[in-house]
Amino acid sequence: MFYHLFKYFDEAYDLPGSGMFQYISFRSAAAIILALLIAIIFGRRIIDFLRRKQIGEEIRDLGLEGQLQKRGTPTMGGVIILLSILLPTLLFARLDNIYIQLLLVSTVWLGLIGGLDDYIKVFRHHKEGLKGRFKIVGQVGLGLIVGTTMWLSPDIVVREEVACSDEATEVVTEDFKTTQTTIPFVKNNELDYGWFTGGNETAAWVLYVLVAILVVTAVSNGANLTDGLDGLVTGVSVPIVMVLGILAYLSGHLVYADYLNIMYIPNSGELVIFAAALMGALVGFLWYNSFPAQIFMGDTGSLSIGGVIAVFALCIRKELLLPLLCGIFLIESCSVMMQVAYFKWTKRRYGEGRRIFLMTPIHHHYQKRNIFETKIVLRFWIISLLLAAVTLVTLKIR
Repeated sequence: MFYHLFKYFDEAYDLPGSGMFQYISFRSAAAIILALLIAIIFGRRIIDFLRRKQIGEEIRDLGLEGQLQKRGTPTMGGVIILLSILLPTLLFARLDNIYIQLLLVSTVWLGLIGGLDDYIKVFRHHKEGLKGRFKIVGQVGLGLIVGTTMWLSPDIVVREEVACSDEATEVVTEDFKTTQTTIPFVKNNELDYGWFTGGNETAAWVLYVLVAILVVTAVSNGANLTDGLDGLVTGVSVPIVMVLGILAYLSGHLVYADYLNIMYIPNSGELVIFAAALMGALVGFLWYNSFPAQIFMGDTGSLSIGGVIAVFALCIRKELLLPLLCGIFLIESCSVMMQVAYFKWTKRRYGEGRRIFLMTPIHHHYQKRNIFETKIVLRFWIISLLLAAVTLVTLKIR
């Protein structure tokens, strides 16, 4: 909003200082500051409101140390995160940018699904919340929207050099609709989904939409499973978002994209404002969510965080980096799948189910081994930082 407003003031009245709003760096800094302030200032009021309304978490007794002490802690704190993302983005980002529009839709979409799940748990007193199949339908629907938009929108393109005659003295570039993506640790690190379909363009885009559905569903559920300890998913997500913001800036900058030999994606640099707002929201939410948590984010926050990370990566065509960058989410998800599969297999084979881990998701396994909660969380944060650094290194190591 401010971008368009101050652009008008600059052009019409030559207002001093209005030109600052044309710079991504200035608007990103403003977005992260505002998101932090919203989360910290309004977070206290939202917590007090939730306490008055007795909107507290119902804790199941799983035999974990200190677990029952958290009973009654306000939940649905994801509302704080959503407000801290949406308001700075609406104020400082270019609202005519298709990537910003996709991220805003994704945030609201998954926030509503997560909010409905929390509502059922808290007000309807159904501990399981929204049935899993309805969550999956919502996630698949978002993946379908994102993949189809990437397919059909004329504003979503990749700029590449085109072949020209030997006599030409200038490099000629052209914008293309493409299903290309980035693969890590490979010299010519661009993979076209059309390769799997024999060059059939329509089939390639259909495959891309299916990939988008898979990525959104997997990352969203991974973040949801990781949300089990005070500050865990919040702190783990900060390095992930920071790296995605850096990649968006580099991909949207012609000089840096050319220097690093990565895809130049016009207008994708605007996503840095969204990444800044998301980082500010997460860090601000940690003010109240760090141990001992004064509020839980609930599915309102965890589903949204995972979903927007997935959509963000799809927008900058870095979805194949997510298994590395979101390694914590992947490990948490795999631990659950391995536990369930092994339990069912041993039950059929031996007549009784056996387990690989003491409890899943895997952070509960470490709790069962009497490792204190804050130590588990800090170690997961360190691992997330390490994975973020390795992901950035893929820009040079090929």
